[in-house]
Amino acid sequence: MKVDATGLWKKFMVAGAAVALVAGTISTPPVANAAGVIKADDDKWISIGMGLRTSFNAVEGASPGGHYSNEFTVDNARILINGKVHKYLGFEVTTECFNCSVGANQFNNGSAINFAGNNTGSPSFGSNSSVGLLDAIAKIELNEHLNLWVGRMLLPTDRNTLNNAFFTASYGGLRGPGTPAVFSGNFDNGAGLYGRDNAATIWGKVHPGGVHLLYALAVSQGLRSGANIGNSLMYTGRVQLNLLNDEPMSGYYTAGTYYGTAGDIIAVGLSGQHQKDGAGNAAALWGVSDVTSFSVDIMVEKLIPNNMGVFTFNGDFRRQWARYAQAAFATPSNCFCVFSGHSWSVQGLYLIPAKIGVGRFQPYMRYTAINPLESASRQEWEGGVNYVIDGHNARVAFFYTYGDIRTKAANYERGATGDKADSFHVALQLQY
Repeated sequence: MKVDATGLWKKFMVAGAAVALVAGTISTPPVANAAGVIKADDDKWISIGMGLRTSFNAVEGASPGGHYSNEFTVDNARILINGKVHKYLGFEVTTECFNCSVGANQFNNGSAINFAGNNTGSPSFGSNSSVGLLDAIAKIELNEHLNLWVGRMLLPTDRNTLNNAFFTASYGGLRGPGTPAVFSGNFDNGAGLYGRDNAATIWGKVHPGGVHLLYALAVSQGLRSGANIGNSLMYTGRVQLNLLNDEPMSGYYTAGTYYGTAGDIIAVGLSGQHQKDGAGNAAALWGVSDVTSFSVDIMVEKLIPNNMGVFTFNGDFRRQWARYAQAAFATPSNCFCVFSGHSWSVQGLYLIPAKIGVGRFQPYMRYTAINPLESASRQEWEGGVNYVIDGHNARVAFFYTYGDIRTKAANYERGATGDKADSFHVALQLQY
């Protein structure tokens, strides 16, 4: 890899200028994420909020001639509506700008399918861009122990997915292939979108012996074309044990960090998913397969005594099984074997206690490895620093990646190739 010192210096200059601009122009911390509320009484109200994530990306080899790209992208633009119509009945509706950043370097759902660069072209608002429905949930919430959500929602899988794009510990979010609902590109015939699927989910919490146990069980559509000739359903479940403090997120949602506001946390989650005929294609050489996945994740957050900052650790491991037809392996290019293999990642973050300007700095490191059984392995290192102004409501991220997850992208054929490459990013996240 030949390093263009002049080009790298320019990238650092642009990144530094962007961080300084954001930190310098925000004179007061933003209001906490409460959204605007219209309230009739305690049982009837509606709130409206927004979320925006935008970034500057310089990626090695992403421009003609192997040069670094220089791209500003809108990664997410959401409107969030929540409310209640009865003591036990509520709703949640979220919109998203789909394909508003059609390019090789976007982070529009915090998952590897888009971050890896499987979409090509310049990051622009193309003719296929649209504002559409992301979440649409009818909520029957009886008590803390038993609740039912019906509609389009995040499936209760791993913490990386349940963090959603706006509550990840670092801007890039999920870097592994994820579940079918993360990997799929649409709702019509795929297995979901952005980790969502049309589903019914039962969830609740209990507190035996002073610990906090969350459960969630979902039945969803899953894959709806190609392999699923019998129209089978997908089944997903998660249990999570919090040994110290409970987490303040809504429902079974999670976050990658709470910046110390939730106290000390040790949380271990187990999740599983299965769909008969949930992978492959009946008309293709690799045939039809059931798809099954199992994952374990851990999140540890510790407030260091004497106000010495906050340490956060996230780790996860996922194993997936899909037994494709052996005839598919006759030639290297005949198998799209994404859901066969394992992946894992570890990440450590430290929130510095001293406030500089209107925020605090949070340096971090992350390593991700993806090891498909029928394709080439791929790894990535990521290092950066978050400038935390108001938790997940307002933060700036400056980070660097090196590896071949991006270059191999969504290519899970046996002959997948891709060089290790650098990338530099500056990103801004705001929500209310």
